[in-house]
Amino acid sequence: MIASTLAIPDVIAFEPKIFRDNRGLFFESFNARAFSEATGISATFVQDNFSRSAKGVLRGMHYQVVRPQGKFVRVTSGEVFDVAVDIRRNSPTFGKWIGEILSAENGKALWIPSGFAHGFLVLSETADFQYKVTDYWYPEHERCLRFDDPDIAIKWPAIQSHSGTSTAPTLSDKDRQGAALNALELL
Repeated sequence: MIASTLAIPDVIAFEPKIFRDNRGLFFESFNARAFSEATGISATFVQDNFSRSAKGVLRGMHYQVVRPQGKFVRVTSGEVFDVAVDIRRNSPTFGKWIGEILSAENGKALWIPSGFAHGFLVLSETADFQYKVTDYWYPEHERCLRFDDPDIAIKWPAIQSHSGTSTAPTLSDKDRQGAALNALELL
């Protein structure tokens, strides 16, 4: 796995060495030693999560105010635009965002440490999204940042309908009620 820091240095991309032949392909999807060397931490992942979503679904921007979660995320089928927003009040990159295309084809994964709101937009017809977290989900502590907060100005890719027109993302009720950055309960 090749690790590289992104524009927000605490968010790290991991690209696997993919071995392809006539049978298919193989790669390490996670390696604790490589992860620790790249991040400088020995994270204990306590839960693996999986979601399957249709094209145009936007999940996020989620975080927990108590028992925040670090997330190691990847796509196992399809393609998404994955986003992390720094919501650490005293961080030099507070309110900044980073976005990466994750797909089954590129095998790329992201480490998103605690202190970030996280979400993704499905670009393919469907996408299977898998992620490891460093703490359990506590619904009473979960909060949601607006995906379209103008102060953050995430540049989400356009979602094209079958007729070629741009459409709005599909959101859950919870995600529709996300708060603006200036109104968030922060860590």
